[in-house]
Amino acid sequence: FLGLSEGLASIVWIIFAIWNAVNDPLFGYISDRTKSKLGRRKPYIRYGSFFYALFFVLTWVKWPLGNSQTALFIQMLATLFLFDTLYTAIATSLYVMPYAMAVSNKARGSIFLWKIFFTLVALGVPLVVFPNIKPEVGEDPTRFQLIMAGIGIFSFIIIFVSTFFYKEKVQTEKEEQENIFKAIIACFKNRSFVVFEVLSFTVIFIQTILMQGVIYYFDEFDLGMPFAYGSLGLGAVFGVILWANKVKTWGVKKCTLLMCIIFATGSGIMCLFGKINVVAVCGFFTAGMGFAGGMYLIPLMNGDVIDYDESVTGIRREGMYAGVNSFITKPAISFANSAFIMIAKAFGYDMNLTAGMQSQMAKQGILVAWMAVPCLLLIICSVCMKFYPLAGEKWDETKKMLEQKHSND
Repeated sequence: FLGLSEGLASIVWIIFAIWNAVNDPLFGYISDRTKSKLGRRKPYIRYGSFFYALFFVLTWVKWPLGNSQTALFIQMLATLFLFDTLYTAIATSLYVMPYAMAVSNKARGSIFLWKIFFTLVALGVPLVVFPNIKPEVGEDPTRFQLIMAGIGIFSFIIIFVSTFFYKEKVQTEKEEQENIFKAIIACFKNRSFVVFEVLSFTVIFIQTILMQGVIYYFDEFDLGMPFAYGSLGLGAVFGVILWANKVKTWGVKKCTLLMCIIFATGSGIMCLFGKINVVAVCGFFTAGMGFAGGMYLIPLMNGDVIDYDESVTGIRREGMYAGVNSFITKPAISFANSAFIMIAKAFGYDMNLTAGMQSQMAKQGILVAWMAVPCLLLIICSVCMKFYPLAGEKWDETKKMLEQKHSND
């Protein structure tokens, strides 16, 4: 709404994409080498929160550089770089914090349950609020800017104050960390990390394509939103309860494999028979179970991967693993968006038609574009889990040794 042309905005996003691709591994590497009394992650969260909020607020306000397209170009580029740098510093640190707070999956699991709850709130509230506060073209943006400023200040308070209520297990390894290139290569030498990345990429891809496809689905099919979202919610609740309980007895590997099989089955059936409302309700339910698994089991799996690396190298590299993971999974968002559009178009989907006017072939194309690739990726994940090594008595003993080691930190 500040007035930058679409062409220049596109150039900004292209330039920014380069930085966005490398900043996660770079910051992960830097944070792993940080030594502070507060720990390796907490300093970035606590002291970065002010600048994070400041740059967020400045994003929505026109800078005193003039109204030219050049000035607006500079502002957008600068705010994206500044805000995303602080976002990466804080988000990466928060992402790996559970692995620095606890070693056992039982302790980490309780943290992730709360994380799921607050994540759903953070995702749901903007979907409801943003359309009601977004200024229309030509409308005075002052009210919107004030609301954004309020959100920025509120975020700063929450992030800053929260750092006084959790403890990071401080790591002060005597060994020097490898240089960044060797550290990245070391990640891929960890077989469990390679398997994890297949699942992590799949989860991000599926979350993106399902959120995109649901809009098209409701335009062309008559299943009511209350039934669809109700089934999705029930599936998510059931999934959280199931995985949180069974991971204690079955372990992360078996639960993740089962989650992939259930989700793949539901996606496959939805792809073929999603026009039938009863089938669609079941499909939404299995999707909910899959979402729950992706938000609960995959982070536990990531923690095990990091723990294994420490058991072999003697060094904690949560930040490096988180950075490389982001580097790999970020393209999944673009791939998911483009894959859906390309597949739907191949089935004859016409973007110019009003809702409900697509041909039967195009409607089937929506289901295929929505569910076929997730089904295929989940089958691949199921096969890859056979090669995931972190399971069994030997791994349980390793986890206990690490837990004992860090209980003295």
